[in-house]
Amino acid sequence: MHLSAVLRIAGLLLMLFSFTMLTPLPFSWYYGEATAYVFLAAFGLTFAGGLLAWLPVARTRQELRIREGFLVTAVFYLSLGLFGALPLWLEAGAWASFTDAAFESFSGLTTTGATVATGLDDLPRSILIYRQQLQWLGGMGIIILAIAILPMLGVGGMQLYRTEMPGPVKDTKLTPRIAETAKALWYIYLGLTTACAFGFWAAGMSPFDALAHSFSTVSIGGYSTYDASMGHFDSAAIESVAIVFMVLCGINFGLHFAVWNRRAPWLYLRDVEARAYVALLAGIAAITVALLLSTTGADRGEAWRDGVFQTVSIATTTGFTTTEFSAWPGVLPFLIFFAAFTGACAGSTGGGLKVVRVLLIILQGLREVRRLIHPHSVIPVKLGSAVVPDRVVDAIWGFFSAWVVAFMMIMVGLLATGLDFLTAFSAVGACLTNLGPGLGEVAAHYGDIPGAAKWLLCIAMLLGRLEVFTILVLITPAFWRG
Repeated sequence: MHLSAVLRIAGLLLMLFSFTMLTPLPFSWYYGEATAYVFLAAFGLTFAGGLLAWLPVARTRQELRIREGFLVTAVFYLSLGLFGALPLWLEAGAWASFTDAAFESFSGLTTTGATVATGLDDLPRSILIYRQQLQWLGGMGIIILAIAILPMLGVGGMQLYRTEMPGPVKDTKLTPRIAETAKALWYIYLGLTTACAFGFWAAGMSPFDALAHSFSTVSIGGYSTYDASMGHFDSAAIESVAIVFMVLCGINFGLHFAVWNRRAPWLYLRDVEARAYVALLAGIAAITVALLLSTTGADRGEAWRDGVFQTVSIATTTGFTTTEFSAWPGVLPFLIFFAAFTGACAGSTGGGLKVVRVLLIILQGLREVRRLIHPHSVIPVKLGSAVVPDRVVDAIWGFFSAWVVAFMMIMVGLLATGLDFLTAFSAVGACLTNLGPGLGEVAAHYGDIPGAAKWLLCIAMLLGRLEVFTILVLITPAFWRG
């Protein structure tokens, strides 16, 4: 294990991250807020922390292997969550303790969107934009941005790309060089963010709100600058813009790149996962609208508006709300909440198990049923016309097993802190899928749960964002041998 290489790269990344704490300064000055010292102090502490880690090993030139890539990813995200909490903690407006600030920071960087804050409407705008920025940086992955820069510093990036990029297939590169791949992904991400911001502005948001909400929409994060979330605007036009970009950003960014690069929009229709993703959203939205009409007595327009928006927001793991969906009668809250377990497509900014994994789990289950009937037949698992190697299917089952075990263990831990079953179940589900809003006591916010529960949920957020194995591999003895 080349720990010196790990420290060198983690220190470099942390120093790079520290400069993002300066971007809210223009907002602080423009709006006449006394928050500049908060960001300057946080910048100084974060840069110093990275410098202290980097200086002793600055001359190290050991090659980064996949083993160190896992460790760098875990250490970096853990460091970002803790250092990223500094501006929120120093400002102390809505975050009463470092635990609350760290929870908010981890939630932002993992694009979970679970919040402990209330009174967002009255917070300084520089703090609000910093909070939104955390989600935007976490959406595509700060490490993906960093590996576009690190080659200039003499650091390779493939090992980091494989451990941070969401989805079951992590070795597929869009371009021959990994730095070019990272840049391609970020160009698409920037383009979608810009288009989303202009869309919100044209639909009636102020320039500040349009920028802030484009950050959390494209990242599929769900933070808002208001306690009422998207419900604050009460605008069908704004909700329509949000739906379009939530759906788009839940699609594999590699597919977006292929469509753009080849000028071939029909590739969306050929992609099995994209078709299944859109069909799932449409199906659940239709069921939700039908149940709203039959159980709540809502008029047709209101049922369509609330049903479609909440379905897309929750199922893509964004987490925006326009109404208190947890108070809907019967099975409705659970229907759309469980949709988040599937989540968005692999290679997107969304969370959940990912649509392609769920498809392959279902196909593998159907294959086993057919094997019971024809025990000596050779039945491949096919995704569309492509045969999926058994190794990939086995890896997905392994991932799913680890995901379920992590879910159960964290849920037991939450129950031990005194939470009721519904709150514990929905909290760990919302954080492990990177959804955000839950049911029960965490339907509105997470501010009232015990501190120990918040730290457990921070672990759940990291496991969900880094897809379980990146963290779990660090606790195996084999990882530290050699």
